[in-house]
Amino acid sequence: MFLKSFVVQWRFAFPLLILASLLTPIALNYYVNLVTSNYRRTDLAEVPSQPIAIVFGAGIWEDGTPTPMLADRVQAAVDLYKAGRISKILMTGDNSSPDYNEVKVMQEYAATQGIPVEDITLDYAGFSTYESCYRAKAVFGIAAAVLVTQNFHLPRAVYTCRQLGVEAIGLGTPDWGKFRQSTMVRYSFREFLAVIKALWETRVTRPKPTFLGPFEGIK
Repeated sequence: MFLKSFVVQWRFAFPLLILASLLTPIALNYYVNLVTSNYRRTDLAEVPSQPIAIVFGAGIWEDGTPTPMLADRVQAAVDLYKAGRISKILMTGDNSSPDYNEVKVMQEYAATQGIPVEDITLDYAGFSTYESCYRAKAVFGIAAAVLVTQNFHLPRAVYTCRQLGVEAIGLGTPDWGKFRQSTMVRYSFREFLAVIKALWETRVTRPKPTFLGPFEGIK
């Protein structure tokens, strides 16, 4: 009798567990979108002035040029600088090997657009959004910034930085409708999962970044 009752209960409970496992990630992503909505902009004219912009890496080609997504991010930071909304730029990305240097490529791109090199700081160990935000506060002493990235990535970036002590406002660059649909589907699915990881890292584990190093405050 007990075994039969258990089987009946499990038949009801199992679908509920499946439903919960599907709905929870959706709810968490909705939560991050909701709590960052007041801090995200798509129009440069609506971005309040901040001392610095943080530009997240997005890959470079083998010939040492930025991917289209990365070029868009850097260009948006350039536009912010020229509009007088920021006075400094932190380029954060991956330089994990001598032949792969995202931030140097980002710096060179901005410099060709007329941004003084002395107003650009490079974070060579921004291996993830979490690590970039952590290091922005702990290594570079950034208390407030404009975050520049594509719209699909912006909620997680803003949420992560704000949880780690950076009063962040985000400027999103176009993605859906500009890049191939297959690319955006792949990136959006990855972002869906990355939001869950971001919540775990910022609210539970708070891991140290791969490299921390000495304080290098930006003046």
